[in-house]
Amino acid sequence: MNRKVVLFLKITLPIVALVIAAFGARMLAGMQTPPESVPPEVRPPVVRVQTIALEDHRFTVESQGTVRPRAESRVVPAVAGRVLWVSEDFVSGGFLEAGAPMLRIDPYDYEQAVVRAAAEVASAKLRLAQEQAEAEVARAEWEELGEGPPPDLTARVPHLENARASVAAAEANLTRTEHDLERTEIKAPYAGRVREKTVDIGQFVSPGNQLGAIYAIDYAEIRLPLPDKDLAYLSNMPLVYRGQTRTQGPEVILRADFAGRSHQWTGRLVRTEGEIDAASRMVHAVAQVRDPYGRGEDPGRPPLAVGMYVTAEIFGDLAEQVAIIPRAALRGDDSVWVLDADNRLRTRTVEVLRLQNSDAVIGSGLTSGELVILSSLDFVTEGMLTEPTEGATS
Repeated sequence: MNRKVVLFLKITLPIVALVIAAFGARMLAGMQTPPESVPPEVRPPVVRVQTIALEDHRFTVESQGTVRPRAESRVVPAVAGRVLWVSEDFVSGGFLEAGAPMLRIDPYDYEQAVVRAAAEVASAKLRLAQEQAEAEVARAEWEELGEGPPPDLTARVPHLENARASVAAAEANLTRTEHDLERTEIKAPYAGRVREKTVDIGQFVSPGNQLGAIYAIDYAEIRLPLPDKDLAYLSNMPLVYRGQTRTQGPEVILRADFAGRSHQWTGRLVRTEGEIDAASRMVHAVAQVRDPYGRGEDPGRPPLAVGMYVTAEIFGDLAEQVAIIPRAALRGDDSVWVLDADNRLRTRTVEVLRLQNSDAVIGSGLTSGELVILSSLDFVTEGMLTEPTEGATS
């Protein structure tokens, strides 16, 4: 083969091969089916919801305080003398009924004083009788000898007045000595419990010496601080105005832990103190519990003893037909997200009556049966489609 043929083949063969390959590629491309275009699937966000149920709700206000007695008195003698007898109940922690004797002071000197005072009364009355008789004689003599009414001195008027004054003074002295004799027996001023006792048999006591202390047990009182904002939910607070009688306050449940158990007592607010605390800006209300040392229906409940720390739940106003939702469901101060009939998100303005612990009390803006969204969403648009599921906030 000559050189010209070889050269021709070297040039034409690659060109032919490229043409054939291009033609084959085109044929293959024409035989392929183009891919079907599928739009992307967008699923609505899943949200947790709560079905609204309107109900009546009683507001409560919480506080705490320490039990203290309604009244407390120091035991102080009014007369001096040696203590002859002390009641077995007159000991620290002992109970005494109203009028029960606590101790007796030696009455001998006071009994003798009563005898002497009685003798003075008898003597003064005798002198008065004598003066009255002499005045009758003087008046009769004047009527026989004189004219007109007799002078006061002649009729012994000053003598009679002096005798009557002596009788009155003697009787007053007798009353005082009898009263002193009664005071030798010191009695409980009311039903109470002895806080302390500092006297015993044989001790000489004088007026003004403190012999002990006793406090009343008919009621116990608890001083409860209340923030100003909580007073809005206690319209029946026992506020006292000048010239008006005290009104009955709301009911209070008091709770305390004792011996590993929680116990409760029922009381009532009876008054508010006259001043607002300048440091804390709180109003102090006083709750009262009747018969704090009574056993009550629960035999295992301890007495509501003085000094016990208690928590208080005060029952306030009744809100009618309100909705209670988790506090986290609020969007801002007064908005929530609700779902319409097509499960689309809508923003709703509501009236928030109170935020309490983890809940919010809604007064208006929601209707029974509506769905409130509890979940938090990163991106929100009005009218966006959602997929609801019942449950609490995650």
